[in-house]
Amino acid sequence: MPALAMRVSGGPSAEAELRGYVIARLAAEFLSIPVSSINRCVTDVSACAGHLGLDVTPEIVERVAREHLLGMVNSAPPSRT
Repeated sequence: MPALAMRVSGGPSAEAELRGYVIARLAAEFLSIPVSSINRCVTDVSACAGHLGLDVTPEIVERVAREHLLGMVNSAPPSRT
């Protein structure tokens, strides 16, 4: 499913800069998850929060995205070693 466009403009927006900050913090915490997956998670959480009419703050996006990422890490099957 294609991602929704958040803004139609030529340059980077304040939203994109805040998402970049959240992505960097979560990437440092979840080293086993590819940054592209973290980026997608943060973008999806931001879009969903906006769709639900919530105030999309970095704190809310980071908190919800962290819960999603923890679910990904905790649902990984154990290694067979």
